[in-house]
Amino acid sequence: MTDVLVVGAGPTGLLLAGDLAEAGLSVTVLERRPHAEANTTRAFAVHARTLEELDIRGVADQVIATGEPLRALRLFGKVAVDLSSLATRFNYVLITPQYNVESVLLERAERLGARIERDAEVVGLSQDAETVTARLADGTTHEAKYLVGADGVGSRVRQLLGVPFPGKSVLKSIMLADVRVTEEPDSAVTVNATGPGFAFVSPFGDGWYRVFAWNRNSEVSDSAPVDLDEIRAVTRSVLGTDFGMHDPRWVSRFHSDERQVPSYRFGRVFLAGDAAHCHSPAGGMGMNTGMQDAANLGWKLAAVLRGQATDRLLDTYQTERHPVGKMVLNVSGRIIRAAMLRSPATRLVRNTLVGFALRRTRIATRAAGMISGVAIDYGTATRVPDMPVAAGRLYETLRGGHFVLVANDPPANVPDHVRVVRPVTPVAEPILVRPDGYRAPLTWL
Repeated sequence: MTDVLVVGAGPTGLLLAGDLAEAGLSVTVLERRPHAEANTTRAFAVHARTLEELDIRGVADQVIATGEPLRALRLFGKVAVDLSSLATRFNYVLITPQYNVESVLLERAERLGARIERDAEVVGLSQDAETVTARLADGTTHEAKYLVGADGVGSRVRQLLGVPFPGKSVLKSIMLADVRVTEEPDSAVTVNATGPGFAFVSPFGDGWYRVFAWNRNSEVSDSAPVDLDEIRAVTRSVLGTDFGMHDPRWVSRFHSDERQVPSYRFGRVFLAGDAAHCHSPAGGMGMNTGMQDAANLGWKLAAVLRGQATDRLLDTYQTERHPVGKMVLNVSGRIIRAAMLRSPATRLVRNTLVGFALRRTRIATRAAGMISGVAIDYGTATRVPDMPVAAGRLYETLRGGHFVLVANDPPANVPDHVRVVRPVTPVAEPILVRPDGYRAPLTWL
């Protein structure tokens, strides 16, 4: 029997699988797709807190090498959130396709011993007091002590649990296309929203560009044909140019919802990422929120399965991450509604007021912190910034999924799963750091 089954080989599932495998647990990832597909990419932003989590896992540099950093995140018009003053090594948003993030996390998960099964569609689910069983479309079954559904907004795991997914559609009939261009954009991301709609253009890095376009006056069903001429027209009306886009290799439509499940835990089954919450693409927080779900849940599953904590620790996944998901829905919802204002006069007032607010240091700092994830805390479990320690950097010492005690004078009788490091600059009191980089109470020692 496997320790943990993870359903879904996206960024959330792969980060979680790698963490569990690194902790010495047996983990199998069940992915319904027969192979990874670049055209499933919808996310292009990796925010600062996610980069910190990747740094803790030793793969941040690999991901950074695939993209381009932007020091400001454009919201609408000329209004942007300045990220350059964030108190982190990663004071920017990295623009890189989700596919690149998945590739790095897949390599890590497999290297650490996670088993990836593709063309493995889950069609049945049952659990008892000790195990959870997943039945696949081919009739085979997998048993595990716990199962995590990280299988996206259309989550089969969520459906099999019979869990409601309350919410509503925000934008309908968003058009997607992968195209070539004759005029390369000046920035890694070109985005704007006007009265008629919005457009987004970003490179894959291999000569292809992903285009998102939404036409306010043509909200048809997701199954309606996509016309490249319509995408060109919307892009020109919003951005002033269509960059000479041509030769699409893939086109599609989708709709963007705001939804969140009431609970992230159902006995021995958990939901994470888009399976638990989804929202508009505004702010680029979707993939990041899912990966941070995984970072929160992984070490807790490891602690329980290794006998270092009771099952009650797993309930804190709900209490810590559900409010974050709710906050992200709220923030992204406010951004997209502000971006979609129709009247030029109203947009002018919006740009003036929001621009003025973001020039105020306190508001700008809070906005950058929330969107980037750096300001997200769990009550007393606050984020511990990276710092110089005798062995290098704090986040480097967290690698391997360990707790780390930062102390001027290391105490005796520290548990084996806790590393002890001396800070370069003395701390006022010892700091116990969880594997996900947040503060833990010293009573846990």
